Amino acid sequence: MKKLIIFLLFIGSLYATSDFQSNKTCKGCHPKIYAEYTSSAHKKSSIFEDSIHKAVWDMHPSKAKNKYTCNECHSPADTRITKALADEKNAVPIKNAAQVDEAVSCVYCHSIKNIEEHANKVNDKNILVNNDKKRPTLFAASKEKRGTKVNYETKTSFMGMFKSTTGSPYHDIDYSNKTFYTGKMCMGCHARFENEHNMDICKIEIDGAKNEEQNCITCHMPQVKGSATTIVISKTHTFHGFAGTKNKPKMLAKYLDFNFVTTNSGFDISLTNQASHKLLVHTFRLAKLNIRIQRGTKTTKLKSESFVRTLGKDGKPTLPWLATEVVKDNMLKAGETRTIKYDTAVKSGDIVEVEFGYYLVDPQLHKELNLENNEEATKFTILKTKFFTVK
Repeated sequence: MKKLIIFLLFIGSLYATSDFQSNKTCKGCHPKIYAEYTSSAHKKSSIFEDSIHKAVWDMHPSKAKNKYTCNECHSPADTRITKALADEKNAVPIKNAAQVDEAVSCVYCHSIKNIEEHANKVNDKNILVNNDKKRPTLFAASKEKRGTKVNYETKTSFMGMFKSTTGSPYHDIDYSNKTFYTGKMCMGCHARFENEHNMDICKIEIDGAKNEEQNCITCHMPQVKGSATTIVISKTHTFHGFAGTKNKPKMLAKYLDFNFVTTNSGFDISLTNQASHKLLVHTFRLAKLNIRIQRGTKTTKLKSESFVRTLGKDGKPTLPWLATEVVKDNMLKAGETRTIKYDTAVKSGDIVEVEFGYYLVDPQLHKELNLENNEEATKFTILKTKFFTVK
């Protein structure tokens, strides 16, 4: 009997998921936000929800060592793995609630107290407040309540006949954390990532995150219609679908501008990246500019222009963890305007279609990552299309 109890305790600890309060608890008071979150890259960041990430993990050398080193950013709410790796023990993902439903959870992000910046390490680190699972203190941003802390209180008046409450019955709210008023809170996972060869796999300029007026949050989590909570009704709330290449990309289309000018030999198309970072940051991405000319009933497609940042070794493309150099980088930089010249003649009345889109994974990598039949990896997503009529 004693052995059975010990065995059951062991199995329970093995499948224990998270030290954080469940996202489903948040759903009751934040239904709109929860619904947005369920389709987000944060919810779908584990190997069980992200098939591209799984393809990378299946080939990564850490898998052979039984150490899921991606956990810190891909499923930080799975504290079983976090604790094991901290103790230099082996740990790999198990299909459980932490991996499937809580990977980058509500409470995890809202517990980020600060970001520990590392100049010469793999990546920066999220520093969390030491929260009570039953009743955590969560950070949030509010112009009206900035600098305050709200605790749950019930007040009665007129000899107990009337009752009013403030705050949330599930958690306290701290509006004084400066990190939540910029994009700095995102930088623990999104600032930079290096491989073992000190090669930047991806990097986002920190200066753009520091600005309170325009940063990661104002672009990827804009204000949208609908109340943030069912307790205090508001007209808008911060979008928690995290607009990006995997979810709601059209919300970011306004940060890419097109311009069309005719020339003596043809025409020019100018692209302006208004983002504070490269247009596409992830090294797997490949963007394409497609041009079509409509003249009456005839449509002519011109040669596409590709935009990519390719990592490699010895002058040849390779997978990120093996890379020692940048083989090619023509991705649009922050604030850059780039003009593409076309020698194809156009005449009055012609309609020039400008289409810009991307692949989540560069087609050259599909075979190497066993993603040839993966719908998400092979899909070409159109970010923006604009039509210009030649005068």
